[in-house]
Amino acid sequence: MGQTTFDDEDLFGEAADEMRADVETHLEAARSNLPTASSVWETDADNVLGALNGLRSALDTGDAVEELRQAKKQYVMGERAGAFDEDDELADEIEALESLIETLEDAHEQVGELTSTVPALRSQLEDAHSEADDADADTDADADAEADAEDGDAGEAEA
Repeated sequence: MGQTTFDDEDLFGEAADEMRADVETHLEAARSNLPTASSVWETDADNVLGALNGLRSALDTGDAVEELRQAKKQYVMGERAGAFDEDDELADEIEALESLIETLEDAHEQVGELTSTVPALRSQLEDAHSEADDADADTDADADAEADAEDGDAGEAEA
């Protein structure tokens, strides 16, 4: 049976290793909760609104935000305790993932705005074209009436 050590330095090293492992586990979980590149890029939609709704769903970060938060909490605790001295690799990974999640959230918000704007825009365009068609129909009717009136005047002159 091995001898258990209670040396502060050994315990600190063990705790630092466990904390690093926790940070790495949370970072991996955050990455696995991110949308895939193909889910953001490809669509099966029949129209723009369907494509936008699909994209908005694809841009959802799911539990990635919470996993990143947990990783960052563990990292900050370990960093303040001096467990991650001279280890910028974890900080860089956290920063890169944080930046990616912020970009996804911004894109999600922009697509959400488009999702509500596009149907209103479509309706306004339909109304504008409908009014133009009505104006064309009125112009055509006026022209037909004038032509009929001229034909009637020409017929009276012949009589």
